Amino acid sequence: MPRESMKFEIEIFSVLDENGHADEKLMPKLSEHEIKAMYEAMLLGRMLDDRILKLQREGRCGTYASSLGQEASQVGSAFALQESDWMFPYFREIGAHIVRKMPLANYLMYWMGDERGMKIPENINDFMIYLGDGATSEGDFHEGMNFAGVFRLPVVFVCQNNQYAISIPVEKQTASKTLAQKAIAYGFPGIKVDGNDIMAVYAATKNAVENARQGKGPTFIECFTYRISDHTTSDDASRYRSAEELDAWKKKDPIERLKKYMESRGLWNARYEEALRKDFNERIEQAVREAESKPEQTIDDMFSYTYEKMPPSLQEQLKEAKGED
Repeated sequence: MPRESMKFEIEIFSVLDENGHADEKLMPKLSEHEIKAMYEAMLLGRMLDDRILKLQREGRCGTYASSLGQEASQVGSAFALQESDWMFPYFREIGAHIVRKMPLANYLMYWMGDERGMKIPENINDFMIYLGDGATSEGDFHEGMNFAGVFRLPVVFVCQNNQYAISIPVEKQTASKTLAQKAIAYGFPGIKVDGNDIMAVYAATKNAVENARQGKGPTFIECFTYRISDHTTSDDASRYRSAEELDAWKKKDPIERLKKYMESRGLWNARYEEALRKDFNERIEQAVREAESKPEQTIDDMFSYTYEKMPPSLQEQLKEAKGED
């Protein structure tokens, strides 16, 4: 019986190098205002991230998962969406929430253990998903990919491959050379992008979203990035990765990369940076005050925001929690 030969390739895409030099042929069409908005969302995300870490150490916040170093993957992908699109970020998606105009106080409340923090405002079409490299080892990842491929759903899967599922490196999770190639088995494109290059992330996501709108089915985007911080504040990453590896990735900082590009085009200077930081510090402190001044949440708040209509099983649990017969 003759054997059919098939060849598959994964595109690896980048636009800005580590020094902020751009391949102008690949640069997405963005206005100066849009480029600044990208930078500002990344900077605000990093500053808020640092503030939450401090709150956690002061006992004013629960266990926290920092997004330090992954800002380009988050902001670049969310920036490609329209307000009417639905976004499903997961717990480390601070930059994406900022792009989507989630109130900062909501994000703080979530990490402070207040369920009301994830009561998404009516005008924001967000949930809590996205995925990381560790999620690709879960069965429901493959079920979701298969379902999307079979029915050609208008979905863009964005995987932040920060190279560690808590302490397990990618090479101990999969034998695949890339995570993006997993899409091939389910019948749709997979692309690997430099996750610290916001222009590459934006361009790849923009193209994938447009294909989804045109009925061309799903796309899987692997953002190859790095988690500079510990997995969460209860983790010690020095136990499973080297200081040399960490230092090498710090030199690939996504915010510094975009800043260098902007500076070369007269879009960034020290005065602009100083004004931004002053404004963002004020916004963050106002959000902290708002989050901490909310009336104490009730037992009902623990059960009220998952379903439009609470199912009988949760109704029974709520009654039990409140000590009702």
